[in-house]
Amino acid sequence: MAQAPLSARSLTSYAWLSIGAAFATMALKLVAWLMTGSVGLLSDALESLVNVGGATMALLMLHWAAAPPDEEHAYGHNKAEYFSSGFEGTLILAAAIAISWTAIQRFVHPQPVEQIGIGLVVSTIATVLNFVMARMLLRAGRTHSSVALEADGHHLMTDVWTSLGVLVGVGLVWITGRSIFDPLTALAVAINTMWTGWRLLREATAGLMDAAWPEDEQRALTEVLAEFKSPDVNFHAVRTRRAGARRFVSFHVLVPGAWTVQKGHELLERVEDRLAQRVSNVTVLTHLEPIEDPASYADSGLGRHG
Repeated sequence: MAQAPLSARSLTSYAWLSIGAAFATMALKLVAWLMTGSVGLLSDALESLVNVGGATMALLMLHWAAAPPDEEHAYGHNKAEYFSSGFEGTLILAAAIAISWTAIQRFVHPQPVEQIGIGLVVSTIATVLNFVMARMLLRAGRTHSSVALEADGHHLMTDVWTSLGVLVGVGLVWITGRSIFDPLTALAVAINTMWTGWRLLREATAGLMDAAWPEDEQRALTEVLAEFKSPDVNFHAVRTRRAGARRFVSFHVLVPGAWTVQKGHELLERVEDRLAQRVSNVTVLTHLEPIEDPASYADSGLGRHG
């Protein structure tokens, strides 16, 4: 059974922690870059600057998503979290372009890397801080169905892999004395960053386009409906969509036409209650139809209305 989403204050506390961690890691990485002059470490610092913007956007969208339904948004504001995910994806792509440009310039105008040992130590501390924060955000995002927190967590985890790549590159410069490893590492970082940015943009677009529930929730829905199926009861026209932490499902319930309204209503109540036990934060819309009437089956396809 899925856990219920946290309150808005609890979710935004994670965003505030992310902002604080982003500022701290950015400062550490800038110090490492200033010490060494490494373009790889500079690319890592630029990634952390993007983290600040992403975490701030996540905070704003979490506040917006927590707003109650109103006359203009009767289904709530949960989709606001997808704007955060899309914004972070866009920032990541922009950072990747900046990193690539900086690396190419270093290929054209090579520069030695200095004070590598101290720079590696400072960057390692920042990487560990980012890893701890990323794991915390990913766990909170997945447990409590927060698209914004999960996107921020993926963003920070990308920064972790970026930092590890940079540490390897700068370490190779230290060991071999060949500065070429510095811009090569920066380009590899840029490619990995572009992939993550594209993935976040794709996921945000899917959410805004009313994507269906994920596989585990679809399976829970199928199992719940199977519990109530019988010769007298069937279901069709099942449609699901997600809006941030909120889940919506609609389906038609086929029962004998001789049933009373009260009996049909009691069945729907039991189905909806059972589904709420398996899938958290769900809104269920049902439509009752007579199982004997051929017209009841004419609206079972997508795009048809009962």
